[in-house]
Amino acid sequence: MGKYVIGIDFGSLSARAVLVETQTGVLLAQQTEAYPHAVMDRYLPCGKPLGENWALQHPADYLHALHTVVPGVVDSSGVDAGDIVGVALDFTSCTILPVDAGGVPLCFDRKWEEEPHAYVKMWKHHAAQTQADRITALARDRGEPFLARVGGKISSESFLPKVLQILEEAPGVYEATASFLEAADFVTAQLIGGQVVRSSCCAGYKNMWTPESGYPSREFLAALDPRLTGLYTEKVTGPVCRPGTPAGWLSEEAAVWSHLQPGTAVAVAAIDAHVSAPAVGISGPGQLLMIMGTSGCDIICDEEEHVVQGICGVVKDGVLPGYYGYEAGQACLGDHFDWFARNCVPASYQQQAQERGLPVQAILTEKAGRLQPGESGLLALDWWNGNRSVLDNGNLTGLILGMGLTTRPEELYRALIEATAFGKRMILENYERGGVAVREVYACGGICRKNPMLMQIFADVLNREIHVAGVEQAGALGAAMYAACAAGRAQGGWDTIAEAVRAMAPACEVTYRPVEEHAAVYDGLYREFCILHDYFGRGGNPVMQHLRAQKKHP
Repeated sequence: MGKYVIGIDFGSLSARAVLVETQTGVLLAQQTEAYPHAVMDRYLPCGKPLGENWALQHPADYLHALHTVVPGVVDSSGVDAGDIVGVALDFTSCTILPVDAGGVPLCFDRKWEEEPHAYVKMWKHHAAQTQADRITALARDRGEPFLARVGGKISSESFLPKVLQILEEAPGVYEATASFLEAADFVTAQLIGGQVVRSSCCAGYKNMWTPESGYPSREFLAALDPRLTGLYTEKVTGPVCRPGTPAGWLSEEAAVWSHLQPGTAVAVAAIDAHVSAPAVGISGPGQLLMIMGTSGCDIICDEEEHVVQGICGVVKDGVLPGYYGYEAGQACLGDHFDWFARNCVPASYQQQAQERGLPVQAILTEKAGRLQPGESGLLALDWWNGNRSVLDNGNLTGLILGMGLTTRPEELYRALIEATAFGKRMILENYERGGVAVREVYACGGICRKNPMLMQIFADVLNREIHVAGVEQAGALGAAMYAACAAGRAQGGWDTIAEAVRAMAPACEVTYRPVEEHAAVYDGLYREFCILHDYFGRGGNPVMQHLRAQKKHP
């Protein structure tokens, strides 16, 4: 009799669950559920407008998805619930929400339903850039050791800037909040009876936590704002535990709606990008994983801790036990191309897509694939949602250079793809300058499986082979691997993530190899990209920030 586990991947727009066999990784069932409110970046559900750079979600969407996909995969698999030995989830991060003393999100209370700060702040909420800059400046002045672990600069995407923004702009919400939770920990708590177990993965990468020193000190918080002094002792409480260890066991209440057995092991949650590494078969240092979705995340492990400027963070055991896990990324990847397809394509292209029964991006990809590197004379910067790595500045904006009256949509589309690849090369080279060797490159996510033209451009720009994972839902499979670890070998799971990788990770699906003549052209374009990157991103010309400050939103 086989044993099975469930992994749930909470993404930016939907949640995806898989049910897999622990000894082989064979997929028996999967289900996806979209979030009804999607991303709220212009208005609250009540119609109240939001400001520039806001990105919120409704926690009710997470609960709806959880209550849909879990019983969905259980029922459709035909597996006996008694043979399902573990559940785990991953989440985007830093994605935080304020809850009351009963663990209920504040936005569920009619008192707060029209207050934006009472809702979930997504990972890509960049409206706390001012707070992030002040935190960085204070940490530099005080010589705080946590600053080096996050690449020398606090990101607006991380935990503390978002909380500080709440305190400064909605102090009533801050006072009413009993606990600020990562969405990953909030949803996990729904499975185990409400108790909060904080993920060391989320806390380490997004909240400057280490097992040795904990969170930033009370003295630092008091210097930042005296009202914050008790943040980590009063509003960020609960044990911090490693993904793959049990957060608890499925409650009687959760067993009813999930169609699982009470007492099923529930693992500590993790960040979506980080659990994807074991799912693609990564088991050691030097193997870079590019997660290619709405945004991009670049994960790699090393035996040693290096000071690398411009990364999102480095955490011991953050990706694989026994190694230092490094994270960098791009704030816009798939969102980039989706924006262009929705806003910048003429009616004739829309008509072609409709006549052929294809999405518009397929038409753009087909046309862009006929172009040669450099043919269009265009060069772009990939900052449509700010820059995460290596500049870590949410106020930077997109740019396309070289347009003329003969420029065609497919040329612009290809330039955006090339810009994203150039940004990826910047990240890879920054890792290596910091002492983290990149020996192999892997990719996972929907984009790398759907768009061979894009992947060939990435291979040419990076001038490296790229191995595409043979798994459609890497995040969900990785979460399932951690669920197997929480269950343990005695229950039909595994005792270590290395064992789970050997048994459950599929082989790579395809490898893209660089074309020598294309790589040579892209080397020249990349040099020009670096000039633009530093000119607009490192203080040469602050015009992007000036223009953004004048922008009216929505």
